[in-house]
Amino acid sequence: MHPDLEKLILLQAHDVEAKRLRDEMVALPKHVASLETKVKAVEGQRAVIIGLIAKEEALRRRQESDVKDHQAKSARVRKQMDMATTTVQVTAFEHEIAFAQAEINKLEDAEIESMERSEGLEAQKNLADEALADATATLERERVRATETIAQDKTLLAEIEDKRKAERAEIGESALSTYDRIAKSKGTAVAEALNQKCMACQMMLRPQRWNDLRDRNNEETMMACESCGRLLYYDPSRDSPQRKTVPVESIAASIIRSL
Repeated sequence: MHPDLEKLILLQAHDVEAKRLRDEMVALPKHVASLETKVKAVEGQRAVIIGLIAKEEALRRRQESDVKDHQAKSARVRKQMDMATTTVQVTAFEHEIAFAQAEINKLEDAEIESMERSEGLEAQKNLADEALADATATLERERVRATETIAQDKTLLAEIEDKRKAERAEIGESALSTYDRIAKSKGTAVAEALNQKCMACQMMLRPQRWNDLRDRNNEETMMACESCGRLLYYDPSRDSPQRKTVPVESIAASIIRSL
């Protein structure tokens, strides 16, 4: 393996981790913001339910007031009917009393319906209260976690950046330029070749290129995948696992472990 390639494998591991940390520091505030939006949405739903409950209560107060008005009117008409002197007057008063009673019955039925609606709304409010409590608790928990995680990520990122600078200083200018160019285009610049396949793009290697890559005496050049352009490395400990009898640590793992 080309001496710079081992260093590039390590550099890429740190680049990937640095990207993960940066992405996490960007994603966590967005995650908290989405939870804040959820809390506001639940609060809005709860406010709508509370508003409907208040409307039903106001409606019942009006209905109760109307019932009292009709009852008072019915009582007045009954007194007037007691003083009636003709059948026509009595009949007219009876019609008024019957109409008042019918209105009272309708209002009482409507009041019962309103009470039933209120019961349903109260049940919805209880669910909304629970949902709001859960959403608020989740928000506070995730807000604390995000703050702590971001602080840890900043510390880890600073450490990784120091290591990256040291690693880049040890890599040849040509190899580093090639690495940066490929990484900028593809996201990653180094890929393992396993079982005659580039593990990044999953394309097969030509037999001759595969043989050249596996040639342990070939330490002068770095080979690239003809499909995706990434620099390839071959790890004999991972190829043809059916022929292995003793587990061997992979090259990438041994490089990272040696830090």
